[in-house]
Amino acid sequence: MATTTQITVSDGAGKSTAPPGPWREFWTAFSANRGAVIGLATIVVLLLVALFAPWIAPHAPNETNSAVFLQPPAWQKGGSMSYLLGTDAIGRDILSRLMYGARLSLSIGVAVVALSVVAGVVLGLIAGFFRGVLEIAIMRLMDIVLTLPSLLLAIVIVAILGPGLVNAMLAVAIVVLPHYVRITRAAVIAEVSRDYVTAARVSGAGTLRLMFREVLPNCAAPLIVQASLGISTAILDAAALGFLGLGAQPPSPEWGTMLADAREFVLRAWWVVTFPGMAILAAVLAFNLLGDGLRDALDPKLKR
Repeated sequence: MATTTQITVSDGAGKSTAPPGPWREFWTAFSANRGAVIGLATIVVLLLVALFAPWIAPHAPNETNSAVFLQPPAWQKGGSMSYLLGTDAIGRDILSRLMYGARLSLSIGVAVVALSVVAGVVLGLIAGFFRGVLEIAIMRLMDIVLTLPSLLLAIVIVAILGPGLVNAMLAVAIVVLPHYVRITRAAVIAEVSRDYVTAARVSGAGTLRLMFREVLPNCAAPLIVQASLGISTAILDAAALGFLGLGAQPPSPEWGTMLADAREFVLRAWWVVTFPGMAILAAVLAFNLLGDGLRDALDPKLKR
């Protein structure tokens, strides 16, 4: 009859305690990185602002007021508490537009990463399992994409498809796709030679089961880290396309589009470009810090 053994650890006071669970161990490693915790807190705040924007924004994002064109922030001379961060060239509240813009920018980042992860995982699994001509074709195509400057390639794709938010998201997803393909392929090649894959194959597991139920879960850690970093890249590239007029179109309150609308007022109304730029900076930095923390927590070689 089989018996089970529970491993206990003494806490130094004579009491025995069970070892920490995987989630507690992960949080201990993650929270050791203060920058990652700050990044996570910033992302949570941005998500809450984006979610509750219709209720907490003081004005509608496209509401104009002809009496307050280019009004400075509330703490500057001529400012008003009704418009805490000032207004733009046609009297729209910048704070409200930033809150609604968080919805667009975060949605763009998540949607782009979701598209690229799904496509990249499938292509990477195929390249890792079916070696030979198919692998060479997939990887050489990814190498070609990587040799081109990412923003330039995104501009070319949007120029072909036409300007717009959906086309900009598709272009950015194509640009970041090779990273997920290469990571998945490398992880699959390292995993397929392990004993558990051999045992599953001997037990009669089919190729699809080996790919998606046996190997893929063990390749998740690097993909999660790359996805968190990829959201920041997607937000930044989408903002750049919006700034060039190829992404979200006015009057959409997307952060890059807000910067594009404010270009001609940089010298006489600093707030119309400073606050959207700070929003982009905060979001991109927060996701980069989160990615660093996830890498430290999920990679056993980097755990402190």
